Amino acid sequence: MDKLPSKLSFRQYLLLASLLFGLFFGAGNLIFPIHLGQVAGPNWLPAVIGFLLSAILLPLGSILALSITKSASMYDLALPAGKWFAMLFLVLTHASLGLLIAAPRTATVTFSMGIAPFVPAGWDGMALLIFSLLFFLAVWWLAFHEQSVTRNVGKILNPLFLFLLLILFVIAFVLYDDMRRLPIVPQAVKAAPTLINGFLEGYNTMDALAGLGFGVTIIAALQAFGQTAKERSWSVIKVGSLTMGFEALIYTFLIALGAGSLQFTKLSVDGGTAFAVIMRHYTGVVGAAMLAALTLLACLTTAIGLLTSLSQDLGRRFPRIGYHKFLTGATFISFLIANLGLTKIILYSAPLLSFLYPLAISLILLGIFQPLLRQRTRWYRITIGLVLIPAVLDALHALPAELASWAPIAVINQLAGKLPLYQVGLDFIPFLVIGLCSSFILNRMFKSA
Repeated sequence: MDKLPSKLSFRQYLLLASLLFGLFFGAGNLIFPIHLGQVAGPNWLPAVIGFLLSAILLPLGSILALSITKSASMYDLALPAGKWFAMLFLVLTHASLGLLIAAPRTATVTFSMGIAPFVPAGWDGMALLIFSLLFFLAVWWLAFHEQSVTRNVGKILNPLFLFLLLILFVIAFVLYDDMRRLPIVPQAVKAAPTLINGFLEGYNTMDALAGLGFGVTIIAALQAFGQTAKERSWSVIKVGSLTMGFEALIYTFLIALGAGSLQFTKLSVDGGTAFAVIMRHYTGVVGAAMLAALTLLACLTTAIGLLTSLSQDLGRRFPRIGYHKFLTGATFISFLIANLGLTKIILYSAPLLSFLYPLAISLILLGIFQPLLRQRTRWYRITIGLVLIPAVLDALHALPAELASWAPIAVINQLAGKLPLYQVGLDFIPFLVIGLCSSFILNRMFKSA
């Protein structure tokens, strides 16, 4: 059999970039930038910079780390730090991407954007219960019988959804005056805190974690094109740059859209509600209905993909239980969690994401620098061991008020408050820097070993 050409055409790069975009861009990628823009207000530009650092560069780095280390999964990437840690990281990441956060969020985002505006006051709880029940019944049925539905609908859905977004951007930024009055120069005093808030808000998209799962798909596709490990690393950069560059433009417009919306509405409780208000303002009821329909399809296919992936992975590891039982259980749990509502899901997901993200960032950097490090197990364990300390503290700090007020946790948070950058959730950075620097120094000292 003749070897496939390893050099990809521009069309092939676009095809892979489209695949990666479809995997990444979900409900959270739409609602969090808008809410961030509303919170940032006149300081929307620093918010854009912070958001792009965590929502664009980190996902690109996660894919690159998998490619450089030739990892078959995020488990393989984390394995040098120890089998127990790798398994814990794999399970918690799958749980956050699947039944605990992302999958329930698909139902609540659809409800907030398409159903809630038409529900009479006082009926929100019952309406969410009925809608989420029908939503997850559809997810279960489609995932049970037709796993190809996600791919088939996605080919039509993404272009339609992006086309509607383009129409919205044209109306808001060209035809209306709302966006023309947005300040370009941020307030000096609030610029830095807004940048940090934008960085932390990028956690909520979960794309750095998703990149550790989706990156394997892109790497496998590049391998199928006949590329070597070295060629794949450069191709990952090209594909990721195309995808993330396009996402960066969308994020910038969405954040600006949120900031400009304060001229005709007040700060919303979440991005889903804000986006529904913005759509009604610019496109009327017809536009809002179109958005609701497209959001339903987008979130439906995303939920199918998330729960299918989780059930397949666990089904392979525990064949006695199998795919269909895992699918049924995961779907039911997602339905229950969805009825907490979008605001509470975001609130209660913060501790888990605050724990996982410092570890994910550490693994990404260790993976990228892996060619410079020998004895990977030794250096991985030094860095991960140090970052685990602030990761646990950040999780405790991010707990909801009713849990954080418990005496032992309150004492720990009070003592941890003396750490640099603790109050802004970035206290892991000094630990990460110390771990990486120690690894490099020790690696040079023992490189002959």
